[in-house]
Amino acid sequence: MRVAVFSTKNYDREFLLPAAQKTGHDVTFFEPRLTTQTAVLARDFPAICSFVNDHVDTQVAEALAAGGTKFVALRCAGFNQVDLEACRKLGLRVARVPAYSPYAVAEHAVGLMLALNRKYHKAYSRVREGNFSIEGLLGFDMQGKTVGVVGTGKIGAATARILAGFGCRVLLYDVVQNDELRSRGQYVPLEDLLAESDIITLHCPLSLQTYHMISRASLERMKPGVMLINTSRGALVNTPAVIDGLKSGKIGYLGLDVYEEEADLFFEDHSDRVIQDDVFVRLATFPNVLITAHQAFFTDTALTEIARVTMANLTAFEQGETTANELSR
Repeated sequence: MRVAVFSTKNYDREFLLPAAQKTGHDVTFFEPRLTTQTAVLARDFPAICSFVNDHVDTQVAEALAAGGTKFVALRCAGFNQVDLEACRKLGLRVARVPAYSPYAVAEHAVGLMLALNRKYHKAYSRVREGNFSIEGLLGFDMQGKTVGVVGTGKIGAATARILAGFGCRVLLYDVVQNDELRSRGQYVPLEDLLAESDIITLHCPLSLQTYHMISRASLERMKPGVMLINTSRGALVNTPAVIDGLKSGKIGYLGLDVYEEEADLFFEDHSDRVIQDDVFVRLATFPNVLITAHQAFFTDTALTEIARVTMANLTAFEQGETTANELSR
């Protein structure tokens, strides 16, 4: 089956092409993101493959359907960027990759905690410049600290297990509880988690219920100097509220792998131009903020699994089958 792949980088070709060759799919790679302007590139392709910042809204879905596309293969777990109802009405089937490597994201989240705490990034720069002073690099022991894990799906569960291994007191919150985690942590109401945690890490999908769950009101409930980590979706966090929290000292450490307005920034090289997003630029000025550009998923294990499952989803569609990975039909 012919497949148009959007938001293509070299690493996408490296992993998707061999997987496509194994399954017999004919993939065509396009560098642009999928938008109303670029949807025309998918004309006459029965299927497209899109990523986290490819927005399949009503207009894009209409353009895809008008061009003959019948299937949208998401090479990611999140699907908040897709208007599923519009896709259903237009006969577009959508499938995702629900669990490519929860350990990749969990380990990155914990890596952000350690880097912010022990200031590895600052120490690296100092030593490179011949500065061996450790003034200003004081950290704390993770052992004994209370860490709140918001969202206990596969990624949150993996994160909780790692933190339990550090000797942390782990608090858990989710609307659906994972009984297997009760030996590693304690489920509590979200308000209690926010109030008691020294570190809060977000591992939940973006929905109407979780949009801006980190708000001015929720920040008020947190401990002074709390560490906040987000490797899920940028819009879980109200960025202006977080900036005010950083200025007041309510937030002592902030680690982000996602950003609400990341679509025009992340996955691209902007080093030779002035960044126009004033909120992001302000966020990046704080010495206690560490931002990575949506790379938590970026391991060879994860990319191999993403490619495998994406091609399996395409094969199932081509053969008239359904899978548990489908979101709309």
